[in-house]
Amino acid sequence: MVEETPILEFSQVALSFGDAEVLKKIDLALEAGKFYTLLGPSGSGKSTILKLISGQLQADSGKIYFEGKVINDVPAEKRRVNTVFQNYSLFPNMNVYDNVAFGPRLKKLPEGEIKEKVKEMLALVKLAGFEKREITELSGGQQQRVAIARALANDPEVLLLDEPLSALDYKLRKDMQQELRNIQKRLGITFVFVTHDQEEALAMSDWIFVMNDGLIQQNGTPEDIYDEPINHFVADFIGETNIVPGIMKEDYLVHFVGKDFENVDAGMRPNEQVEVVLRPEDLDLTDIDNGKLVVTIKDQSFRGDYYEIVAVDDDLNSWQVQATNPATIGARVGLTFDPEDIHIMRYNESEAAFDARLESYDEEEAEAALQAARDDQDGSGGHD
Repeated sequence: MVEETPILEFSQVALSFGDAEVLKKIDLALEAGKFYTLLGPSGSGKSTILKLISGQLQADSGKIYFEGKVINDVPAEKRRVNTVFQNYSLFPNMNVYDNVAFGPRLKKLPEGEIKEKVKEMLALVKLAGFEKREITELSGGQQQRVAIARALANDPEVLLLDEPLSALDYKLRKDMQQELRNIQKRLGITFVFVTHDQEEALAMSDWIFVMNDGLIQQNGTPEDIYDEPINHFVADFIGETNIVPGIMKEDYLVHFVGKDFENVDAGMRPNEQVEVVLRPEDLDLTDIDNGKLVVTIKDQSFRGDYYEIVAVDDDLNSWQVQATNPATIGARVGLTFDPEDIHIMRYNESEAAFDARLESYDEEEAEAALQAARDDQDGSGGHD
């Protein structure tokens, strides 16, 4: 089977500004027709990658490919990409029609063809009938839609979106997330979206690259990134989480907070020091006799569809719990979870080593360990 050439590929791409390394030999490959997200904190290098794709910046070393051809020296205006910026960058002296028509006019397309293109793009972003509106008469969400329509009117093969929703209020932002996803699916072109918002990335993406300090920390589907974080940064950055130190005594058996617990992870060295991850939504409060841990409720806040509860165990480890019912501040209660809810991370494990460890799992052995853990849970719970 012949592998399809990526529409975009970085090979050992590096860039520095003075003494500051902004990107550190980045490798990535993007397939055509997918929604990709570059996710990370400010200064992680995600917007720099967009600027390298669009030609606004030049790499110090490495190669950038577009459909298999090196484009390092291709001028920005000749690259088949367009960018939607955070501040929209619309022309305030032009109305909606002229803003969207700007790119096709530069290409000297016939006016009749331009008119049809503008009509099609405005319908796509649900702004049909807004052609004569001045930009200053539009809301922030409407201006963002015009910016998207203007970019798409150039028929790009890749659309770059640099935090385009960050200036919108919460509800409008959620609506635009869905709109962008629908537009991408309808057009079938490649979207590369930059954000620092974890919830946004998880909701919109086919594939996520988590970035920090000029490196790709982990890449994968939203489910992979959330359920199988590779290191402390990814686990802590992607959603709320509980992380405690532990010792992997043997495959499928980890020791933390003074007890042994069956789990479904393997591939570590016997008695290796590890980090243990438990997501707040995977923890349940129960009575003390049925709890795997005993905790004291310290605080809680109402979040609409759940209560965010903070509890502390006898070793002063803090635990975040998401529960549908309120707890009583000061109460001593049990904390319970399932073996498959425990995720084990090696300290400073590389993504390549992580992937190799996952591939080495014996699925039948893991399933047998999980069943044994469930049987044990039905009986005594954990091991003291």
